[in-house]
Amino acid sequence: MARDFYAVEIGDVPQWCLELPTLLTGGALVDPWMFVDGKPVTDPGPLKTVPFHVDVKRTFSVANAGRTPIANEQAASVFRELAPDDVQLFPIEISDTPERYYVVNATRRFKCIDEANCREVQIYPLDGAIPERAGEYRSIIGLRIDTSKIEDARVFRPMGWESTLIVSEEVKQGIERVGNTGVFFNRVTGPQSTP
Repeated sequence: MARDFYAVEIGDVPQWCLELPTLLTGGALVDPWMFVDGKPVTDPGPLKTVPFHVDVKRTFSVANAGRTPIANEQAASVFRELAPDDVQLFPIEISDTPERYYVVNATRRFKCIDEANCREVQIYPLDGAIPERAGEYRSIIGLRIDTSKIEDARVFRPMGWESTLIVSEEVKQGIERVGNTGVFFNRVTGPQSTP
């Protein structure tokens, strides 16, 4: 039976915009991008963030350009219940917000990009202006994944395009039931929809 998966995208709705997580005790994380690599990380200790744009609080959103997933208690419970082997949840304080929130770190990544079925894939050329990126993905439009390469995962990141968080249909539906999210879900399985 085919399984559907979805990329978590920033929603076009009024919402707060959160800064990248920092240490509650002060100072930046050694690697502020560690939560988007698709790998387990050592518990960094208590975290905090602040909204750099104050608007509607959301149950699930992504912080700043780093696209670090941040979920309230209800949304975090969806990950905890449906994908316990695929994520780490780290408490994070958000200024002027009494509710509990968590950074959601996907701990798995797979070489699963189905280049042939993506709408467009661009690779950095060997003789390009950025030689250290040669052979890496530069752009992917209409992402599609090959589900035969993701084992039993329900939450993961695609290798080579780790900025994208992928969730299963069950996780998507669980988050949608919580409601009030700052994200939308873009299907990355099955045929491309017509523009």
